[in-house]
Amino acid sequence: MLKKITLGLLVVLVVIQFFHPTKNISADTSKHISTLYPYPNNINKIMTNACNDCHTNNTTYPSYAKVQPLGWFLNNHIKGGLKKINFSVFAGVPLAEQYHQLAEVIEVVEEKRMPIASYTLFGAHKEAKLSEAQREEIITWAQSIRTQMKETYPADSLERKRKSKG
Repeated sequence: MLKKITLGLLVVLVVIQFFHPTKNISADTSKHISTLYPYPNNINKIMTNACNDCHTNNTTYPSYAKVQPLGWFLNNHIKGGLKKINFSVFAGVPLAEQYHQLAEVIEVVEEKRMPIASYTLFGAHKEAKLSEAQREEIITWAQSIRTQMKETYPADSLERKRKSKG
């Protein structure tokens, strides 16, 4: 009986290797955050190393992403990250949402919730582990954009509208 279960599991593992999630790869940068707020070199490096794989439409996939179910697990994380903030479409969302998303960036970086622990688990993506100085650089950068937005746009355009009950 154990042999049949083991053989069945092996067959399932082989079969699922033929089913891969759609890759998150796009060359479209027309609405990238950097079109509105150019990255300084230090921020570009941090974003490339620690943020872009899950928060842009251009993920660099590790070799193990080809192995299922790891690829599905990774794809699920990427989709979750894109729902929170997608820097590839940032310039296309309303100002109030941009302003709010930058506040979220500040919060999760301050609270050390980003990058998520599983991203750097077992020594993977060592370059994504942020030092305190890098965290401060991201926070300062995001705050400076929010300040710039406050100085440029009317205050009511930076407030998220509440959905009316009805």
